[in-house]
Amino acid sequence: MFVRATILALAAALTPAVAGATPACAHLLVPLAAHQEVSCLTELTTAGTVASGHTVTADWTGLTQASLPQPSGVPGIQIDGYFPDTSTTNTNHGWNHDAQFVLRLPDHWNGGLVVSGSPGNRRQYANDRAVADFVLSQGYAFAATDKGNAGPTFYRDGRHPGDAVAEWNHRLTQLTVAAKTVVAQRYGRLPMHTVAAGISNGGYLVRWQLENRPWLYDGGVDWEGTLWRTNGPNLFTFLPTALRDYPAYAAGDEQAHQRMLAAGFAPGSEFLWPYHDQVYWDATQRTYREEFDPGYDGDLDAGIPYCASGTPNCDADYDYGTRPREVKRAVSGIGLTGRIGRPLITLQGTLDTLLPISRSGDAYAAMVDASGRSYLHRYHRIVNGNHTDGLVDVYPDRLVPLAPEFQKAVTELARWTA
Repeated sequence: MFVRATILALAAALTPAVAGATPACAHLLVPLAAHQEVSCLTELTTAGTVASGHTVTADWTGLTQASLPQPSGVPGIQIDGYFPDTSTTNTNHGWNHDAQFVLRLPDHWNGGLVVSGSPGNRRQYANDRAVADFVLSQGYAFAATDKGNAGPTFYRDGRHPGDAVAEWNHRLTQLTVAAKTVVAQRYGRLPMHTVAAGISNGGYLVRWQLENRPWLYDGGVDWEGTLWRTNGPNLFTFLPTALRDYPAYAAGDEQAHQRMLAAGFAPGSEFLWPYHDQVYWDATQRTYREEFDPGYDGDLDAGIPYCASGTPNCDADYDYGTRPREVKRAVSGIGLTGRIGRPLITLQGTLDTLLPISRSGDAYAAMVDASGRSYLHRYHRIVNGNHTDGLVDVYPDRLVPLAPEFQKAVTELARWTA
């Protein structure tokens, strides 16, 4: 009740007294924003924002299959801006300023709000096709953040190991409070339902928020969230195996194949391994290891790309279990427990080849069960789903897209929490 009263009071203080008028574009103020630009748009979905310049296609390229329906007919208000921050990795709008956000407020509102953090190290528009288009078409207000740092060198943000990822959680909390306030300004009341939703790193944020800030939300949809757990499993307990053994497997070594399977990579996912070797495994291991364990490679900046096992400081030989206590302390600072405080729906594909399901979704479901919160958790394992839907276009007969399952989950959560 205190949080609700505080947000309403803040909304009232920021809303100009215009008798008998609904707040128009110029009358909306995002609390604590250092900069904002407000636009009245005839179309808030990507059917219109691509042409109007109110999204950045590079932020979401590759996350969805080409045939994903693109809804339209959603007029409303968009607010772009940023919160105070000292880092400059986000170049959108030429602002060179992090903690950028976008809020979209449809004219025909269903009373709900969906807030989201970007997947991977992408920027604030990354969820526009996969998440925003659908929820806006259903009448939800939508808000998204770049998480406070972006790009392949995100780990340079912060003073201590783990600081950059810790900022992600802070930025989503900050945005949620601000978005609730703006919703109250725009529509005259707080949202009836606030949902956290996200993909990959954005899914991790959903889990963290429902574990640590549950009072801000009515529930969440976690689309293949990254699992950070102090004693594993986490990225560092399976990615080095891929870096070390995939080249041998590709050369015909059956023992290397078995080690890949033992590390968690699903049988039947082998056809996806070459792409993930080229695009995901190496860069993910090196950059996240640099974030939590910069001392491993001395003065190198995120290691040596595609180094062979045996090369000094090579991430293919990284052994998380033997690393100093300080490394695990950094992971613990942003780690998950499974102690969710609001209803959560988790989605993950059985052929996820970046975050193997046995070491990610399955493991988190077990954590929730062990914490006695299984009554708050629904876990949907999507047979033949991969980590992102972009490869569905390449393998339409072998992969199943997750975006339609996400849309079903949003509807399911609304009924569950009604």
